[in-house]
Amino acid sequence: MRDTTLVIMAAGIGSRFGGGGVKQLTSFGPGGEIIMDYSIYDAIEAGFTKIVFVIRHSMEKDFREIIGDRIAKKIKVEYAYQEIEDLPIGYAAPKGREKPWGTGQAILACRNVVHEPFAVINADDYYGKDAFRKVRGFLSEATPFSSGHYHFCMAGFILKNTLSEHGGVTRGICRLNENGELIEVLETKDIIKTFGGGAAVYSANASLIRLDPESLVSMNFWGFTPDFMDELEEGFQGFLDHLDTNALKAEYLLPTIVDRMLKEDKVDITVLPSNDHWFGVTFREDVPIVKQSILELVEAGQYPRSLY
Repeated sequence: MRDTTLVIMAAGIGSRFGGGGVKQLTSFGPGGEIIMDYSIYDAIEAGFTKIVFVIRHSMEKDFREIIGDRIAKKIKVEYAYQEIEDLPIGYAAPKGREKPWGTGQAILACRNVVHEPFAVINADDYYGKDAFRKVRGFLSEATPFSSGHYHFCMAGFILKNTLSEHGGVTRGICRLNENGELIEVLETKDIIKTFGGGAAVYSANASLIRLDPESLVSMNFWGFTPDFMDELEEGFQGFLDHLDTNALKAEYLLPTIVDRMLKEDKVDITVLPSNDHWFGVTFREDVPIVKQSILELVEAGQYPRSLY
């Protein structure tokens, strides 16, 4: 079986849950599981052979205590560290910068521990089993960079399966060609759920623009070959060279990097549709809904009552 790695971007968890550590992580499963537990369970079931957690040094003790040491008993685990100061030689972080440089830098932080095809997910999103199986299948046959071209994949989720009951969300709506490959991702803000399971956004004059609820969207679940690190490294230097007055907040983001590569005709990205429901906590009011959704999956037999 070909080795494949799951990279979990977790460096921002502490700040999102209030504080520098991760002690505030919410339990969602009936056995006290956090969302990451279910993603890792699904990844192992799908055939992934290693987990890489991208964290900050300051959260390592709490992180190992809450999840890392436990997961290391089930699958090989390594750590990568995303820090503001992790920059190419000759570059320095601007004074006053308070957070790392985004998801592109998070993956670049893995350059010394990831040498095989790998998937990337957010730590605090639930993606479902289907996406892990499909992305693992793609990566098991993925070929490296050749003839000036990369070939990556992305799990695509049905828009109506990713909306919140409690307010607008931002989603990357995918435009595909006839071969199911990505042409572009249209970042769309404040998408709301409408009556009957539809989706819409408000225009500048407050009129409702309906969206196709069956559209595929990106939820930051990607599949890459390890040579992507070379592209990330080169692109990161270019990003830093062109920082402007937004230097304290600018981010080097995966969707932007992929979009640039598409425009430069450097990559083909196969979109793998998933019918599973995505769960995440965009609003505090989403917490009980996510807990209930996971309980229903447990009661349906998709997960044991306790993953520990």
